[in-house]
Amino acid sequence: MSDAVQSLAGQEEVRYRALQAVDPRAPGALETFTEGLHDESWRVRHAAAEGLRRLPDAEGVAARLISVLGERGETGARNAAAEALAGMGTVVLRPLMHLLEHEDPDQRKLAVDILGHLGRAEVEDVLLRSLSDVDLNVRVSAAEALGRIGGEAAVRALEDLLDADTSLMRLAALEGLAALRKAPATARVMALVDEPLLQRSALRLLGLCPPGASTERICQSLASSVRSVREAALVALGTQATGLGPYERNELDAVARSVLSRIPEMTERVAQALDVEDVRVRAGALVAAGALGEASLALAVAEVAREDRLLREVLFTLGQLGADGRRLLLKNMGALSLPARTVAAEALVLLVDATSVSELCALLEWAEDDLRAVVVRALGRTRSAEALIPLVDLLADPSLSGTATRALDQLIVVHPLAALAALESAVEQRTTPVAVAVLGRLGGAKVLPLLRRLARDVEAPWRAAAVEAASRVSGDAGLELARGALADESAPVRISAVRALGRQGGKEAGSFLGLALKDEDRAVRLAAVEAVGVSGATERALDLEALVRHGDGALAVLAVRALAKLGKVGSGMLWDALGHPDTEVVKAALAALTSADGAADGAALAVSLVGHPRWDVRAAAARVLGDLGRPECLPVLQQALSVEHDALARRALVDAVARLSGR
Repeated sequence: MSDAVQSLAGQEEVRYRALQAVDPRAPGALETFTEGLHDESWRVRHAAAEGLRRLPDAEGVAARLISVLGERGETGARNAAAEALAGMGTVVLRPLMHLLEHEDPDQRKLAVDILGHLGRAEVEDVLLRSLSDVDLNVRVSAAEALGRIGGEAAVRALEDLLDADTSLMRLAALEGLAALRKAPATARVMALVDEPLLQRSALRLLGLCPPGASTERICQSLASSVRSVREAALVALGTQATGLGPYERNELDAVARSVLSRIPEMTERVAQALDVEDVRVRAGALVAAGALGEASLALAVAEVAREDRLLREVLFTLGQLGADGRRLLLKNMGALSLPARTVAAEALVLLVDATSVSELCALLEWAEDDLRAVVVRALGRTRSAEALIPLVDLLADPSLSGTATRALDQLIVVHPLAALAALESAVEQRTTPVAVAVLGRLGGAKVLPLLRRLARDVEAPWRAAAVEAASRVSGDAGLELARGALADESAPVRISAVRALGRQGGKEAGSFLGLALKDEDRAVRLAAVEAVGVSGATERALDLEALVRHGDGALAVLAVRALAKLGKVGSGMLWDALGHPDTEVVKAALAALTSADGAADGAALAVSLVGHPRWDVRAAAARVLGDLGRPECLPVLQQALSVEHDALARRALVDAVARLSGR
């Protein structure tokens, strides 16, 4: 940038900032801003227009701006004045309506334009009268303005103008009706499509007509050699497809297909349109691509997914491209952009069939983690027995085992015997212990001998998996294996036994869980505490109460929660928990207060903690008091609120006070 250009830019910035700094109440502000309307810089003119709208004497400002509209040769100033007037609201209606009587048609046109931008329904009548102005430009501007205002009378007038003598009036009527999204009878619009000046506007309005003959005419326009006409037709096609139900959409696609399939080079033209900047054109191109059903468009369709607003239509269109389109996507996933790859993968879940297994497996070899999870889901959707072994193998992948298990569940329904054989083979080949759980769920009592053998396996992970699987297959066998596994040398195996006992429940399970609560391994004891709560073993309540006082905060927290599940929350235990040095235990006790034997005791316990040193404990106490609904606690909460400085604790106190005071 030259020094001279930099100097000019700097001067413009000075003038711009100077206008922004003007006090609208200062003497001479009107003159200063009016002078700014005549500046050579559009930024300065815009700042002047903004400033004029802030002046207190709105009527005086309106009069001054109206006078600027009459300054011929000052195009920039007149446009800036029009901008200012359009933003001033109803105060300018009267002077603008008076301006409609000016002898200069240019002045009348400016008045009509500004009234249209105001968007006020009360100016509809004067704009309708301006449709009879002697000047064509005023009449055209009035039609355009009515397209912004709306109203039944405006729609009728614009429809009448479709038969006007001049093309400019017919064009303005088409644009106005399109802006109002009010389409007249299809035949009236179709009669205007062949006029070169009106063609693009008529096509866009045709997109608001019901599908059928209008769809056929829109698609015929895609054969035009003029790109702008083709793009207008695509916009119309996309508009027509929006919001249609399945039956109506099928009818539209059938009509479009019958026309588009006869147009030479239609596939290439649609591919080009899928890459244009205008999102409306791309939306129509998706409809055309789906109607054509041309598989070669699959990659271009997927790339439209870069526009979030078109994701739904992209997925729908990919579904219309058939098996060949699916195969093209699968083979070229690596070449797609990330957004396209993501939506293509989601589409594949819906599009795959029994022939897709090998392609999906090939995709698994290189795909990133998120995409691999989608591919695994797609394997389940194939309903093919060939997908069983790849999915069973994926059980060994910790990041995908859960997804693979769910995909296997889909195939198990269709191929139970083949699935059972694949899982048994995986277990025999020591693929992964995860397969044992799926095998147990599928095989039932038939696989109990295998589970018994695995419960004595030399490797702990297999023993643990067998114990848990057996507990889901058979109560007696599960209890038997769990009881034996409690003496296993491996802590993970003992944890599996504890979980199995928790699921089994009953008096015998409760007795063995009592032993597990004294296990030498901390992780086993933690699992045992949770299992007691799950099993409903109320006879272990005293053991849990002792653990509430344990120095290990994790054990104490789980003990409090387990006692709440058992319905054994007494005030003595709660006082022990509330005095624990670990604040997580204190918060667990607060959470259990609503299960306490008496609401009054619970309220007293919570009240004791509204002044706790930790903000999170104070907030938890406030929430509990609000839940208990004890109005007598309101003064304590109000006092606590008056001295609370932490924002989150204050919010909890405010909520509790509001609830207890009935607000």
